[in-house]
Amino acid sequence: MSGPLIEFPVVSTQWLADHLGAEKLAVVDATVLGFVQPNGRPGYLSGHESYLLNGHLPGAVFADLIEELSDPEGRYPFTRPDAGRFAEAVGALGIDNETSVVVYDAVVGQWAARLWWLFRAFGYDSVAVLDGGLTKWVAEERETDLGHVQPTAASFVAVPREELWASKAEVEAIVAGDSAGALVCGIPPKEFSGEVGTRERRGHIPGSVSVPASRLVDRESNALLPEAALRGLLEPALKQDRVVTYCNGGIAAASDALALTLVGHSNVAIYDESLNEWATDAYAPLITSASTSH
Repeated sequence: MSGPLIEFPVVSTQWLADHLGAEKLAVVDATVLGFVQPNGRPGYLSGHESYLLNGHLPGAVFADLIEELSDPEGRYPFTRPDAGRFAEAVGALGIDNETSVVVYDAVVGQWAARLWWLFRAFGYDSVAVLDGGLTKWVAEERETDLGHVQPTAASFVAVPREELWASKAEVEAIVAGDSAGALVCGIPPKEFSGEVGTRERRGHIPGSVSVPASRLVDRESNALLPEAALRGLLEPALKQDRVVTYCNGGIAAASDALALTLVGHSNVAIYDESLNEWATDAYAPLITSASTSH
């Protein structure tokens, strides 16, 4: 038996309300909360405590993107896990290869998009992001629950799609003009321009289009902008057959990848190491400019 048919990368709150409680439907809270450390650098906390105490969608299980769904031995935070680790983590959430999955978060959707991308990158397409996430759900005065939801473990088989990830070498080839492709950067505008940042080397990779993840959604509801508006933001990149998204560490990049998919682009990859890797290479070029048009 399979879960409800998921036809698009995003589902509405009404769609989910209509299907809550269906057999083989998993609702997953992927929230991670950001904060500023005493040294001024960004830090991250699991959203699990908020999930327990502030509420979550009825029946939703919690996915730990910091630990369980990242590589604990990776060079950078949120390095993607290998197929075995991913399969074990989502199986523990009660998800098998016949489950329909809806993911959400309590922020602007970047964490939900990250988990959506991980599912796709491990060969699974019956997954969607909840448009507007918890913010929109609560604003519509829909029901929420408190406390832990214990899933029944299942078995999931992951089949990697390596083409959904871009390497530093591929990005270098695009920058050098040796390979066709567009670069889309999901970091905030002032980080893109190099006006602010916590790294010694600031700015963006040459030739990048600035599409901050926060600008993909409505400021009040956190719902994604209409397709025409998304297309307008992404237009400079859509002329290329291959689009690589990046940010600081592959999270905001997933929001851009989701938006690109929604407007019909089918050849998208995430540079997972992103600026965490690129900026540490003194020979890798970075642009610092007030202009965000390139």
